[in-house]
Amino acid sequence: MTETKNQESSRDLRSKKMREQPIGKLLLSMSLPAMFSMLVQALYNVVDTMFVSSYDKTNGLTALSVAFPMQMFFMAFAIGIGVGTNVQIAKKLGEDRQKDASHTAQTGIVMALIMAVVTIILGLTVVKPFVRAYSDSPEVNDMAVTYLTIVMCLSFGMFVEICCSKILQSTGNMKAPMVSQLIGAITNIILDPIFIFDWGLGLGVAGAALATVAGQLLAMCYVLTVMFKKKQDVSISLRGFRPKKHVFLEIMVVGLPTTIMNAMGSITTSTLNLIIKKHVGYIAILGAYFKLNSFVFMPVFGLTQGALPIMSYNYGYGDKKRFFKTFRLSVCISFGIMLAGTLLFQICPELLLKIFSLPNELMGAGAGALRKISLSFVPAAITIVMVTAFQSLTKGVNSLLMSLLRQLGFLIPCAFVLDKFVSGSAVWFCYPIAEVMVLVIFLPILLYSVKKMFRFKNEALLREERSEGQAV
Repeated sequence: MTETKNQESSRDLRSKKMREQPIGKLLLSMSLPAMFSMLVQALYNVVDTMFVSSYDKTNGLTALSVAFPMQMFFMAFAIGIGVGTNVQIAKKLGEDRQKDASHTAQTGIVMALIMAVVTIILGLTVVKPFVRAYSDSPEVNDMAVTYLTIVMCLSFGMFVEICCSKILQSTGNMKAPMVSQLIGAITNIILDPIFIFDWGLGLGVAGAALATVAGQLLAMCYVLTVMFKKKQDVSISLRGFRPKKHVFLEIMVVGLPTTIMNAMGSITTSTLNLIIKKHVGYIAILGAYFKLNSFVFMPVFGLTQGALPIMSYNYGYGDKKRFFKTFRLSVCISFGIMLAGTLLFQICPELLLKIFSLPNELMGAGAGALRKISLSFVPAAITIVMVTAFQSLTKGVNSLLMSLLRQLGFLIPCAFVLDKFVSGSAVWFCYPIAEVMVLVIFLPILLYSVKKMFRFKNEALLREERSEGQAV
């Protein structure tokens, strides 16, 4: 750290706490709101599916399980734009470039709106052929198509809300994104039964989709109100906005790999659905697993939402010690959460599956699946934080490579081999195998990357200091 960078800026920015507060206190203060809101989001995921499966015990869970990968796919673009914007804003604030940070925030919102339009087009064109590839049941197809068409064609609320929440998080404001998540999830939970069941509006699965959209729109309205009504470290006013190619590219450096990484989850789930399609009930079991694992993974994702701007800021500021301390503490907390989740899935999987009215004849296969897949939780505790560390260093390509290798290099090939040459029930071991392999390969790469990137950063700061000294 150079003396020049240790000098405080004259601006009183909220984001300065990321260079001043003790890491433990800072990480908890920034992560706990996001972790809490993510737990509420996990509750929504389960309740939403529970209502639909209760409305139609025969087809409801399968229909949402078929729709889930496509829903993940377009959400991946919103997350990618949000994360790319978040990292670049935090980095520029760490470098005391507030004006550039504001332009990055404005660019991120424009990109989110563009992708919302693209998602509408996809919702009107590709939903039906996608659904028909995974189900021969007319009832399942109709429900899945209805649900996907609504949530995709009315997705602009989700795109704007995610981007604005990430912008606020990049400045150290974690409370507003938490409230936004709460508004969306609670609205959804309240409206779901009213819209779905016959004692209310009786809209069935369409009601579930409309409740989802309503929650997203209310969350968007809240976060926009916060952005415009309260003073922020960055400005998102689009008045006089002029797009700059290099800012789009900066966001894409981190955002595109993040998008592909999240979209790969959708592609992998779709491919895995094709592999297990021949086994009766396996698609529904996988769908139930993804809803249940959100209780374990969502808090860890909330933790990384708090850790990402801290690591990004301190990389921009050149403070390697605070960067590493944030990384280590994040790994420890993530490990504890994932270990608890593993024990839960190992001890009472049948109880968890009863939430979705899974038929008794599938209960044994479902419990075995949860026990096998949950063996991946502990190694995932480390790899999730590793992805965040790579993103904070603007090494989005490394995050992308981690995802590609996990999904295409290990998980899908392992699933195919286990299903074909061992047994259908063994296919679930593909998850822990893939997670362990990625951890072994990329942990050394991360440690080397941190050392190299901070060496380059400090050399650049020294050159800047010398240049300023010569100018004086």
